[in-house]
Amino acid sequence: MDICLEILVISYLLLFVAFGEGQNVCAKSRCERQGPAIQFPFRVNSQPDDCGYLGFNLSCTDTNQTVLELPISVKLFVEEINYTSQEIHLSDPDNCFPSHLRQLNFSSSSFQIIEDHHLSDYALFNCSEEMGYYRISCLSDPTYTNYHVYSVEYDRGIANVSISCKKMYNLLSIPDPRIFSDKNILKLRWSGAVCRQCQLKGMKCGIKRNKSTECFPKDKGIILGPFVLLLAIFALYRFYTYDKVEKEHQAKIEKFLEDYRNFKPTRYLYADIKRITNQFIEKLGEGAYGTVFKGRLSNEIYVAVKILNTFKGNGEEFITEVGTMGKIHHVNVVRLVGFCADGFRRALVYEFLPNDSLEKLTSSTATKNCVLNWDKFQDIALGIAKGIEYLHQGCDQRILHFDIKPHNVLLDQNFNPKISDFGLAKLCSKDQSAVSMTTARGTLGYIAPEVFSRNFGNVSSKADVYSFGILLLEIVGGRKIVDATIGNTSQVYFPEMIYNLLEQKGDIRIFVENDGDAEIAKKLSIVGLWCIQWHPMDRPSIKNVVQMLEGEGDKLIMPPNPFASTGP
Repeated sequence: MDICLEILVISYLLLFVAFGEGQNVCAKSRCERQGPAIQFPFRVNSQPDDCGYLGFNLSCTDTNQTVLELPISVKLFVEEINYTSQEIHLSDPDNCFPSHLRQLNFSSSSFQIIEDHHLSDYALFNCSEEMGYYRISCLSDPTYTNYHVYSVEYDRGIANVSISCKKMYNLLSIPDPRIFSDKNILKLRWSGAVCRQCQLKGMKCGIKRNKSTECFPKDKGIILGPFVLLLAIFALYRFYTYDKVEKEHQAKIEKFLEDYRNFKPTRYLYADIKRITNQFIEKLGEGAYGTVFKGRLSNEIYVAVKILNTFKGNGEEFITEVGTMGKIHHVNVVRLVGFCADGFRRALVYEFLPNDSLEKLTSSTATKNCVLNWDKFQDIALGIAKGIEYLHQGCDQRILHFDIKPHNVLLDQNFNPKISDFGLAKLCSKDQSAVSMTTARGTLGYIAPEVFSRNFGNVSSKADVYSFGILLLEIVGGRKIVDATIGNTSQVYFPEMIYNLLEQKGDIRIFVENDGDAEIAKKLSIVGLWCIQWHPMDRPSIKNVVQMLEGEGDKLIMPPNPFASTGP
């Protein structure tokens, strides 16, 4: 194409946008033929920002479903949009709205729940037996045998909940959760009186250059003449055939960015990190690979921002952590909200967990002042095991953590455990029984013997089981088993002391106050001793560990003595 002709076509397109106010690029669209119409104030991601209001972005899935992303990355399918009444009807792809309700925050949103039902505060309880409250089936055990999740209204029967029930979390200012059980529909209304008046008058709604809203006739636009139409067709053909290789390359990039937007954490600039942390004003902690600061994404959403040391490593830990945690979604694994890779500056942004790490609860000082009972410690141990089980079996690829220890287990507001720090993790296929390693990785005292020497066996998922066993015994002992501050090397190795105490029918109540707690401590000790067997083949799988922790402690048998020999 002659350069003058290209300039002529581009000039025409610029004039068309300038005088036609760009209404062609904001035309009504749909993700699928029978799907809801997308028009102002909504827009699809491919349209300019002026085609819709801020926060009214819609996207299309690979299956042509229309998706609206609400606050805190809750993505819902759009079933219907009524532009006259200004209502949008949404459905949950997982058919379980109650699991998302506590994440939704409409205080700063343009969308509000339509109050067809009275808005009330509810509490969700996990009960071991059937109760006379509304049962949320999608959160309960489908077999009706293990656990039942009920919603209880605060103003009515919350004081009469059975002691066999454990509170999960609150749902504030919502309709009765049972309205979702049949139709799985959430009805929201948006504000904007001007656009409603436009719809009632049979006109369109749009944004003028000064960002104000106006009504305009539906047939508004520029009628293209034959000559201009030919130029437009020729220009489209030219751009379509221009540099095919570059176009295919760009398509790959666009596909990657779309997948990244839907499934991966958010990428931040370093300027965003400084804004989120308020210029790094509140320091939470510091480790070998970086410093952690408290940050805030909004008035109610807090995060923990880890600024990585640029002089440590070659960036492999950063790549491993982002690549691994971006694929993980589990209640017992810390969620990676985003990351920063801005020049030589690198940072990781996690969800904020207010109760610090399990390490703070396993020290002798913390144990004396701890308000948690042994039932809660057993729940913490089971939660960590389920998190490891998910890493080993619940993902497309098996994830081996290689650094399970109390410092890397964080606790949320209800002291529920979440595994963190995947800088040393390795990915492998589920059918791969052994993992190749060039150097040992992990923290001394928690590293399985085979990681140091292949004479003990091949490195596998059993290495995480060993580390978890050490962690269990730390919970029982209420102190760190491996403490660099202890200088007396002749001191009795704590796990061996636990084994000798159990083997000799000793009284494990030296660690607890009553018989009931002693049973829990004994169960955690036996499971921990099974996990730290020297040879990987003698250790249980993490699935069996979960079953042992969920079962009765008096049915567990003592493992072989792991301290009889320190050699293979």
